[in-house]
Amino acid sequence: MQAVQAVQSFTRVTSAPYPRLLGDVGGTNARFAWQAQADAPLTAVAGQRCQDEPTLLAAIKRYRATHGLPRPGSAAIGIANPVTGDRVQMTNHHWSFSIAQLEQDLGVQRLAVINDFTALALSLPDLAAADLRRIGQGQAVAHAPMALIGPGTGLGVSGLLRADVDGYVAIAGEGGHVTLPAADDAEAAVVAWLRERFGHASAERALSGSGLVNLYQAAAHLSGQPVRAIEPAQVIEGARAGTCAACRSAIDLFCSFLGSVAGNLALTLGARGGVYIGGGIVPRLLPELEGSRFRDRFEGKGRFQDYMVAIPTFVIDAAESPAFMGASRALDIG
Repeated sequence: MQAVQAVQSFTRVTSAPYPRLLGDVGGTNARFAWQAQADAPLTAVAGQRCQDEPTLLAAIKRYRATHGLPRPGSAAIGIANPVTGDRVQMTNHHWSFSIAQLEQDLGVQRLAVINDFTALALSLPDLAAADLRRIGQGQAVAHAPMALIGPGTGLGVSGLLRADVDGYVAIAGEGGHVTLPAADDAEAAVVAWLRERFGHASAERALSGSGLVNLYQAAAHLSGQPVRAIEPAQVIEGARAGTCAACRSAIDLFCSFLGSVAGNLALTLGARGGVYIGGGIVPRLLPELEGSRFRDRFEGKGRFQDYMVAIPTFVIDAAESPAFMGASRALDIG
């Protein structure tokens, strides 16, 4: 995490106009939705590959044309990238744009561009029980800080702090790039392999789509098995089919490392309101996560084990991306 975290404080302001165009943009896919009016359900939810369009503006124009949508009154985009000023240059994709210019090109009265995990964090208070899968025990404390972590194309990290009755403070940091911790000798060997390859063994090097491949390669190398070209989905398939021991080891390592990193985040934020796991990978690994050392690693914090046991962990497994509603919330608060 950066030495100085960015903290975005949100308080109620005059509502931005409807209809609203909402976006959830990752390094691989961009998803959009339409909200016609306040409290209206999302419609025209659709996704496209980022690589299919040269710019974010082009992707939005294609989305509107495909669904026959008029010019929105306002727009909010959650994007997998730090948002520290007017210029946005995506870390895991080539899209680059000026927020002010995009607002002008879209012709909207207001445009909010925030980190995608800030958007997801803003949605946490509104998640329904049906959107969550509890892993382990623990009970959330009302109004306590909540932590958010999510492996996808990269590793997103955020948190949500209660500011007052109506407001929240969302943390917009780069916690995916903290140093990956090892809890035993086997994990230490993997971290050493990652460090030798990349220089810095960040959490994202293990807890992401490419991280699954890295863990497979490390496991294969360290056990003397042949290392083959493989995709993240094939790591999961090989582990489940029982045809690839290194794939099975990669999934086990992934779950263990996730527990350690999530536990560190919970301690850092005092997240007694719960730790939430988003992103596109973990919902696909629920059976493996439930049978893994995830909670052992999460709770295994020495003298603070009892503190950690009381903190619940949830996997966000919603039909539609909650980040859309978090992005819309960002238009009503500033």
